[in-house]
Amino acid sequence: MKIAMTFAITFLCIAGGATIAAEPAKPNIIFVLADDLGMDGVSCYGADKHQTPNIDALAASGTRFKTCYAAPLCGPSRCLLMTGRYAFRTGGITNQSWRGGGPGAKSANEHPMAAILKQAGYATGQAGKWRQVGELPGNWGFDEFLTDNTASGWYWETNYNKNGKEITLPEGTYGPDVIQNFTFDFIERHKDKPFFFYYAMHLVHKPTLHTPDSSPGTSDKNHLYDDNIKYMDKQVGALVAEIEKLGLRKNTLIIFSGDNGTAVGYPSTVHGRMIDGFKGSMLEGGSRTPFIASWPGTTPAGKVSDDIVSFADPYVTFAELAGAKLPEDFKIDGHSIAPQLLGEPGTPRAWAYVQLGERWFVREPGFKMNEEGSLYDMSDAPFVQKVIHEPSDTDQTKAARQRLSAILAELNPAAGKTDNEGKKRNERGKKAQ
Repeated sequence: MKIAMTFAITFLCIAGGATIAAEPAKPNIIFVLADDLGMDGVSCYGADKHQTPNIDALAASGTRFKTCYAAPLCGPSRCLLMTGRYAFRTGGITNQSWRGGGPGAKSANEHPMAAILKQAGYATGQAGKWRQVGELPGNWGFDEFLTDNTASGWYWETNYNKNGKEITLPEGTYGPDVIQNFTFDFIERHKDKPFFFYYAMHLVHKPTLHTPDSSPGTSDKNHLYDDNIKYMDKQVGALVAEIEKLGLRKNTLIIFSGDNGTAVGYPSTVHGRMIDGFKGSMLEGGSRTPFIASWPGTTPAGKVSDDIVSFADPYVTFAELAGAKLPEDFKIDGHSIAPQLLGEPGTPRAWAYVQLGERWFVREPGFKMNEEGSLYDMSDAPFVQKVIHEPSDTDQTKAARQRLSAILAELNPAAGKTDNEGKKRNERGKKAQ
């Protein structure tokens, strides 16, 4: 069944008893992106140490996808999200690729997500972290934006860029509150037309500082980290409450995700076990993130999906839901999950591709293959991956080896854009991650 037919159609009675079909409303779309938040930071994903009741409530009102892959670092993840295209196509390969003279994606060479939604009649806004995508959000199709000049956390700071102009706020201003206030103001002013808002939180990226809710004098980093997660969760709850207050909840799709795995020093257990890897690694814990979609009355409530999601997928998904036209003769790597959001089975993607610098892998249910051609048994993921040596292949692993080798050969990342200088800079900047 075509997606358009799955929207509820309201029939209006008019004089004389005639009946006509009303145009289905385009949904508002809000993408909330937490920073450095892996599955071990969200309680509905089994986190043992952290409680996130508002995010859990969002999941209960919609669909929680168990297997979502971003990139292992924030810059490449955000570029993938905004373009719907893999890093070797765009040049958004490392956290340093955005630099002047670097190969990072340029808005003029892409068809940015916000731009195609804008062409479909959407008001577009952004607030929060942006720098590692390059240029300014306005260049990438956002009508209004509020951002800053950092690749890390931006908390008790006073300098911001609002719609291309530098502004200074009073001392004692808390950055996440500034970002949320801008978000609420945008939504209030655009509530009467479809809008797309990219809410790019700084929480819970380092530096790990006190929040407005932290107890005075708290200095223990683990305690402060938990405070940061609680404040992030509190802001998600406030966002949902604001949408409900404005009467927009039934026509607003809210997606919550994280840009990569948990940062070094903060990983914790999920159902009593440590996830394999963390931010920056090519293990599951590097790029596997939470992904929750809630659209009450449309998205199945309380569902947990095994379907694989890639950070390339929101691009085509949002375009489909918004009735936006995708660019012609331009390779887009996303796979729409619009059917799943509308309660249909859809056609789930068979595999996900993940890249950071000169390393990459393709992942399907059960198996993974990297740039060296090494095959891994992922049956105990996200906790363990086991290399499968070719001499010990079974019929199943031999078929997986052939299948994943063919996918990588077709993608051919080695023939795409590279960033050797960015790799060197990334190594020097690891302490700031």
